[in-house]
Amino acid sequence: LRPPKPVPQTLTSLLPSSHSYRGLTLVLTFLSYTSYHLSRKPISIVKSQLHPNCSALGPNPHNDSNSTTWCSWAPFDGDNYNELFGALDNAFLVAYAIGMFISGIFGERLPLRYYLSGGMVLSGLFTALFGLGYFWDIHMLWYFVIVQVCNGLVQTTGWPAVVACVGNWFGKGKRGLIMGIWNSHTSVGNILGSLIAGVWVSSAWGLSFVVPGIIIATMGIICFFFLVEYPEDVDCNPPLHHVMTISEKDPEAVTSNEGPLGLSGQSSVDPSNSPKEPAEEPEAISFLGALRIPGVVEFSLCLLFAKLVSYTFLYWLPLYIVNVAHFGAKEAGDLSTLFDVGGILGGIFAGLVSDYTGGRATTCCVMLVVAAPMLFLYNHVGQNGIGTSIAMLIICGALVNGPYALITTAVSADLGTHESLKGNARALSTVTAIIDGTGSVGAALGPLLAGLISPTGWNNVFYMLIAADVLACLLLARVVVKEARGWCGPMARQRGYVVT
Repeated sequence: LRPPKPVPQTLTSLLPSSHSYRGLTLVLTFLSYTSYHLSRKPISIVKSQLHPNCSALGPNPHNDSNSTTWCSWAPFDGDNYNELFGALDNAFLVAYAIGMFISGIFGERLPLRYYLSGGMVLSGLFTALFGLGYFWDIHMLWYFVIVQVCNGLVQTTGWPAVVACVGNWFGKGKRGLIMGIWNSHTSVGNILGSLIAGVWVSSAWGLSFVVPGIIIATMGIICFFFLVEYPEDVDCNPPLHHVMTISEKDPEAVTSNEGPLGLSGQSSVDPSNSPKEPAEEPEAISFLGALRIPGVVEFSLCLLFAKLVSYTFLYWLPLYIVNVAHFGAKEAGDLSTLFDVGGILGGIFAGLVSDYTGGRATTCCVMLVVAAPMLFLYNHVGQNGIGTSIAMLIICGALVNGPYALITTAVSADLGTHESLKGNARALSTVTAIIDGTGSVGAALGPLLAGLISPTGWNNVFYMLIAADVLACLLLARVVVKEARGWCGPMARQRGYVVT
């Protein structure tokens, strides 16, 4: 039997209803992952300060220094600075991708509250250590690389834990819309991270990391005291994760008068009136068992390419704006937040449409198809004026981040509570880790390829992003066809056709 997790007594008195607990879970997990992305964003803002245009700052005060790189921060003062920035990005992202496959397994076997809180405190520590390199006058590349690797590993605690917590509290009914709104924490974190880092980027860039580190560590301590993992821990009923078919039910429990399901999609037996009996703790699902869930492989590979595009923008957009539009570091960082504003709108739109149509894969596929030509247009006309740039950044952000947000939230929760699991919701953490871990491989490849390709011209970087978008769309083709057949089946039966 699963022993109840220790929950602070103040919560049980202040939040007597399940609705209050659901609201608390949404708010805490939202703020938690906002702080995760807030701590990841500063590196993209600080890049342009580590290797700025020194000639714009006036005469060189050091006669023995190169006139164009005297103000750069060694070791990023050489001509290979783009490759070194790519190495920093990949130190974090490769460690994140590797750690993510392991993180979900730990997340199922450890208390989520402890796992999440500990990861956030350690993330704050390593984020701050990167910034302390400025105050300690560290110029060794290996120091920054090691800090990035450690930070990438500990940040894998976040996503499986927060998705599992939300999935434990919310059923499938309006999951797309709820998680679409909730997933705006990614973009909100990126925006706040850009704005906070921009305050000190030109004066003391170390604070651009230290302050976000303090924020995420503080949020981790708050989660430790107030986060509730399971509804059962506070005597609330768990949500309905999927609509049971007649064959899955006990025939004796189905009455001829009321049918198998009520109007709300719940069982005709009111769970609130049923005596609560301790349930046997289900076994954690294996890695291969999670891969056998229908749709996990397709959505994982799709996310690999979708996240490649999103993270290339996350890490390289400010530098692209500086090089192409010739803005300053702070102005470029502020302008790049519009991409994340579009991401918020795209995530909500994707969740709403997929809830209404029931087609998660189709929604992703359509947005990816439209995103490809919009990326081409942004590269060629996006810098023609400030108004055009703002509009194109918002549109591209919505189309790029919409599918990414839908797959990492609602799709992951759907698959982690798939009916083939027969109610074993403990698979949610592992499924989430597999999908996001595969996507993180793309997140590591994107910035690396951008660093290698950008010296040949930014046009080639955008061609790479467009190709990744097309591949992401093609990988969902089988699931899209399956959804289309599901829509055509009822329509054909209504018209008297036989569906095979």
